[in-house]
Amino acid sequence: MRWTLKPKPEAEKLAALQKALQVDEVVATLLLQRGIETYDDAKTFFRPSLEHLHDPFLMKDMDKAVLRVEQALANHENILVFGDYDVDGTSSVALMSTYLKTRTEQVATYIPDRYDEGYGVSIKGIDFADDNDFSLIIALDCGVKAIDKVAYAKKKGIDFIICDHHRPGKDLPDAIAVLDPKRDDCNYPFKELCGCGVGFKLIQALALNEGKPIEALTEYLDLVATAIGADIVPIIGENRVLAYFGLQVINTNPRPGIKAIINQVKKEELTITDVVFIIAPRINAAGRMKHGNYAVALLSETNFDLAETYAEEIEAFNTDRREADQRITDEALLQIEKNQEHEGFTTVVYHETWHKGVIGIVASRLIETYYRPTLVFTKSGDKLAASARSVSGFDVYNALEACSEHIEQFGGHKYAAGLTLKEENYEAFKQAFEDEVSRTIDKHLLVPEVKVDLKIELHQVTNKLMRIMHQFAPFGPGNMTPIFMTENLKDTGYGKCVGEDEKHLRMTVTQTGNEKFVCIGFNLGDKFNLIKHQKTFKAVYSIEENHWQGNRSLQLKLRDIRE
Repeated sequence: MRWTLKPKPEAEKLAALQKALQVDEVVATLLLQRGIETYDDAKTFFRPSLEHLHDPFLMKDMDKAVLRVEQALANHENILVFGDYDVDGTSSVALMSTYLKTRTEQVATYIPDRYDEGYGVSIKGIDFADDNDFSLIIALDCGVKAIDKVAYAKKKGIDFIICDHHRPGKDLPDAIAVLDPKRDDCNYPFKELCGCGVGFKLIQALALNEGKPIEALTEYLDLVATAIGADIVPIIGENRVLAYFGLQVINTNPRPGIKAIINQVKKEELTITDVVFIIAPRINAAGRMKHGNYAVALLSETNFDLAETYAEEIEAFNTDRREADQRITDEALLQIEKNQEHEGFTTVVYHETWHKGVIGIVASRLIETYYRPTLVFTKSGDKLAASARSVSGFDVYNALEACSEHIEQFGGHKYAAGLTLKEENYEAFKQAFEDEVSRTIDKHLLVPEVKVDLKIELHQVTNKLMRIMHQFAPFGPGNMTPIFMTENLKDTGYGKCVGEDEKHLRMTVTQTGNEKFVCIGFNLGDKFNLIKHQKTFKAVYSIEENHWQGNRSLQLKLRDIRE
């Protein structure tokens, strides 16, 4: 693992911020590394406010979108809310449909079938709208590349409003409005919203149009926070405000569907990490294993008893999902071994029977063993479908674009994408992708990296520091949990390997003999020799609170250790 120490801030800036905020060097450094340079910056960071949200009408086409929705409401038109089957998509659909239902009964939802229709706007969905007299489709978390599909709908007299956050292609669909901050001609100040975030901006604009304050929409923020966490968008700027208040709703008054999930896991207070690892996988499991409609039903349900029933069903889907992704990961690792593909720049694996719903998870799992851009393919109808995942610093979307002659369809982000291709093109694509990545990737990026905020002494780890760091939350891309490095550490003599197969490392460390901290290092069991016989070593870690039998104590979560 590479340890990359972030550069120290300029001494002048450091001294000025310390003085302005009356904080120590550690806190001032952490803030400057996050682009916070003044008292006012710090105030905005530590005290998020709904007033910090941008005017939704700054988004290109928002005025057109609001006008068309208001027209549909006035004329009692049937509105179809259409979205992708992942967490961002189903949360968006639940958000938009529950909001519209406060103003009209003539709203229905549509999630495409992952297997039958695939990603994005589908012909089947448009035909459903046509057969059932829907004259307006609001597409969420998809649609920005659906040029042919929107044209098909237009011929049938169906209008489209698109709320998307993916990169558009060269041309935009001929929709009434295309809301996407990543449009080249969109001057919206914040570009990193998730799909549900763009949907929220539309309901914010509709509420503003009615003269309602932003506070009237806080009940929808649990969905937005869930989508932000699940879609791994940067938790900075507007996303940070939305996630901050969304977490408050999740922890105080969540909608029945989210409450039913939380009740199953018995956790008092959820962080954004819990949203990512507890709430999101369960919502996702519905779309992965069965159908995204289950997730929308759960997230839209107002009756808690019914929500609990839905949550139980989804929990069963989640168990099935876990079993499937473990089995397929094992099979994929065997395939890499069999084909002697340990050494390449990429991982590309395929089996026609693999479950389409879990190939994205499997791709992420494979990166844990072979740290390189990874694609996992399965059979989908008469084509092959894949999920792509990347390593830190490498743009997999651009790499796929360079191989597009072999691909039927693709879309996504820098670190995650999806594609389909004809079976006969698989081998040619596999070679082209390997060639493209080997040509463009910086070889350093093939070694996992831990970015270290700063080097500190063990005595600087205090409850006060922990209290301040709590205020840095919610953590996520762009505002990651601080990582520290400390040298000249020793185990007090009781360090040991723990867990199944003794994969993990547990010890108590000291630096001068005065301070002692319990450490846990997941998957660091193979480093036990470095700490034996009270050898000195250095470690990179984050600081956590351990709760045990009503007591709280600080502990270090090790990321790596070295001599």
